[in-house]
Order: sequence, then C-alpha cells, then structure tokens
Amino acid sequence: MSYHDNEWGVPLHKDRDLFEFLILEGAQAGLSWETVLRKRDNYRAAFDDFQVTQVAAYNERRISQLLTNPGLIRNRLKIEASVQNARALLTMQEEFGSFDAYVWQFVGGSPKQNRWKSLKEVPASTPESDALSKDLRRRGFSFVGSTICYAFMQAVGIVNDHLVHCFRHKEVRETRFRR
Repeated sequence: MSYHDNEWGVPLHKDRDLFEFLILEGAQAGLSWETVLRKRDNYRAAFDDFQVTQVAAYNERRISQLLTNPGLIRNRLKIEASVQNARALLTMQEEFGSFDAYVWQFVGGSPKQNRWKSLKEVPASTPESDALSKDLRRRGFSFVGSTICYAFMQAVGIVNDHLVHCFRHKEVRETRFRR
C-alpha cells in the first residue's frame, strides 16, 4: 500500500533510480512484486545503491558473492543480467547523455496519461513497451521483455496506469514534470 500510495507511477528522471527499477523489475520476473519490495533494501545494499559504474565493474567473484546473499533473489541469470545491463547502460549514457533521455523518448518526453476504469483494461504490454524492449535487447540488455518493460514504465511514471477512480491518478497526473 505504501509503495502504491507514495511511489508507483511518479515520474522519475535520475539514472540511478531508473536503473534500480529496471533491475528490480527484471528480478521480479516470475515472482510477485511484493517479494521484490520486501528485498528492496537488501538489493540496494548488495548492489552498491544501484550506482551504475560500480555494478558495471562487478566480476565473477562479486557475482558469486551476490548468489550467496539470502536477501536477494538468487538467480544467476538475473544477477548476471543486472551487471550486463549496467555495462550496456554506460554505453547508452555516452550515446544519449543519460538513461533518462533514452527511456522517456518512447513516450515523446512526457508521461502517457491512461484512463483505465478497471484492472481488466490495463495491458501487460503496449507498442511502446514492445519498442523499448526490442531496442534494449538490441543494445545488449537482458531480462527486458515487453511485459517487464511495461511494468518498468508504470513504476517510473512513464505511463500513468492508476485507475481513474484511484486518488493517485489525479495526483500523479498533476505532478510537475521535472528533469
């Protein structure tokens, strides 16, 4: 509830924050978001507060240490993907100036305001998440399928998927858009 009421869907623009959500959404694949949220602080500690340059420098020894951490989802593919994605993100920052500039281009630079009336209407993926997923994979990212990308876009406020009758829909819609 606290996550929904205070964080979910609020537009984010710091590369560190965007990287955190990309990694957490990938870790969530096949699990509940509640499981990931319970482990979030452990992830922050284990992954050097999601500092991209630090995560990109992890070697096999560090990955092996992470795999023994009971506070994480100990899936080798997901942990290796986190390191691989950090490395790919550094390259992307050189090209686009920031991960922020890159991801927000998929909605033309401002949050997409959806007007869903029921959870049944909310899609698992969209043409925008399909395009983001395809391009991220082309750039060397993994654990970035279209469904994961759409969940990422929802979490970081690229799309506002609060239902119209939810008090957060209007609050998030009216959040000043700042870079």
